Amino acid sequence: MSEPVIQLTNISFTYPGDDAPALDQVSLTVNKGDFIAIVGSNGSGKSTLCKCFNGLIPHYYAGEYTGDATVCGLTAEAAGVAELSRYVGYVYQDFENQLVRPTVMDDVMFTPLNYGYKDYAARGERALRMMGLYGVKDAFIWSLSGGQKHLLALAGALAMDPEILVIDEPVSQLDPRHARQIYDILQHLNEDLGKTIIVIEHHTEFIADYCNEVVLMDGGRVKWKLPVREALSSVETLLNLGIFPPQVTQAAWRVARQQSIDPQNERLHKEQLLPITLEEAIHWFAAEERIEAKSQDKPMTHPTEIEDTANTMILAEDVHLSYRTILKKMQAVLDGVDLHIHSGESIAIVGNNGAGKSSLLKLIAGIVKPTSGYLQVNGQDVRAMTPEKIAKHTAFVYQNPEEMFIEDSVEKEIAYYLNAHRVHGKDQRLEGMLQHFRLEELRDKDARLLSGGQQRRTALAIGAAMEPAIMLLDEPTANLDIATKQEMQHVLASLKDKVETVIIATHDMQLVSEWATRIIVMHQGVVLADGTKEEIFADGRLLERAGLVSTQLMELSLALGLPRICYTLEEFLSFYSPASGSELTGEGEVSTWISSEKRLTASP
Repeated sequence: MSEPVIQLTNISFTYPGDDAPALDQVSLTVNKGDFIAIVGSNGSGKSTLCKCFNGLIPHYYAGEYTGDATVCGLTAEAAGVAELSRYVGYVYQDFENQLVRPTVMDDVMFTPLNYGYKDYAARGERALRMMGLYGVKDAFIWSLSGGQKHLLALAGALAMDPEILVIDEPVSQLDPRHARQIYDILQHLNEDLGKTIIVIEHHTEFIADYCNEVVLMDGGRVKWKLPVREALSSVETLLNLGIFPPQVTQAAWRVARQQSIDPQNERLHKEQLLPITLEEAIHWFAAEERIEAKSQDKPMTHPTEIEDTANTMILAEDVHLSYRTILKKMQAVLDGVDLHIHSGESIAIVGNNGAGKSSLLKLIAGIVKPTSGYLQVNGQDVRAMTPEKIAKHTAFVYQNPEEMFIEDSVEKEIAYYLNAHRVHGKDQRLEGMLQHFRLEELRDKDARLLSGGQQRRTALAIGAAMEPAIMLLDEPTANLDIATKQEMQHVLASLKDKVETVIIATHDMQLVSEWATRIIVMHQGVVLADGTKEEIFADGRLLERAGLVSTQLMELSLALGLPRICYTLEEFLSFYSPASGSELTGEGEVSTWISSEKRLTASP
């Protein structure tokens, strides 16, 4: 019988000033060697729950606390944070607050050194090598990309060699290749070293590939804890809570519904009929020849080309940017960037961590100046403009939302920027932003105390309130649940009425494929490619070099031999035509697409 390492009994917790509890009579058992995903919509209590595992609640966060928590045989109330942190490593959603030293090596050694481990340096080096950061061990923290900082925070937790590792959104800031690498490392720690892994995760494709159990949070309560296949096959339950199962699972569920089959009924549930990985979906759809190309389907279309005569919003010619390292050497971040960006474009800048995406946005926003080359924004040389002048027509929404917060309520945060820019009709615009971003009930809350998704919506509201000519968004969907991500896509689409040009830097390939009219691929400070989604995603070598991957639906449509790549679920389903007289009985089919007792690895 498995040994419990975490035992929560009737835990309730209410933050100061809140009427409703963040946790409401939560009871949960986590066994040694579990790999558990905690899912739920933004504000459902996921992060608050995990703060009980290392004693931050009740020792650090003030509030009304009741119940009992036992971690690795220690009573949480008696042991305290310092003692529990020997056993529980925690990487927070706001991971940058965990980085406390000036250089990478100093930071990763900090915790084991504080605990008096004589091998602190060896622990730090080992953790950096696992994260692929040893090559930048002497770099300043501020020179790292957001994704590299996230990897460093995880390395700091691994340096303590904890029994339990808790990670709040482990891949939210990572490119697809590094995201897969992180989960491979977590799988190694779990399966080979016996570590207990707990992740708060919105990306259900990773949950399907790596986790063995799923905990569903709703309104501060644990709704259920189920094996991963049973959990992800509960499509209707998840969708009702704004949680999206893997794309291939949704596709199979929709197809089953088209055939008047209830995938939630007891027999199909028992037989685990729905596929949850890409490989399973390929077999599932191919088993009964469910895909037939329809002659009436529209041919592949390309976005409308922007004519050369269109208004040039941004012009970059041989732009270089370098930072000084700790060894006083110049490290190139951008290396000869040439770009012409026009009015009316919706542009996604993609690439692996450290490719230069955020640095390019900061150049356009005037936050930093190019080391050499020419950069023109809205018809003016950025060297001749102050950041304040650029901000009149260019809004920049930071990767870390907290960098934009200076007041003590959401309403005041938005109002501050409106007042600073002397916006006419500011009261009406403020109310419009609160409503548009679903912040009305949070207007009096301190933005720093909100969940990660709520903070992101606040930051987006601040940027959109300016109605700028150019809007720059650094990872606009980071830390958001999938339902809120889809909402952000609608918000981005609606910006066309108010903003001439929108540019995002992102790792979210689904957002890129469904929203962008133009994709710029960056790698090691240079532009590798610049084109439409059809051109970019059709180039396998390019994706491999840039550390990118196609979405599940793209891979599935290619594997099934569809006439064109499908970017959305509706596009994929438009090709579906049930074979004449065929029925989905579920008998004798399961073995053809489910590898028993084993999870299949698939690209997200």
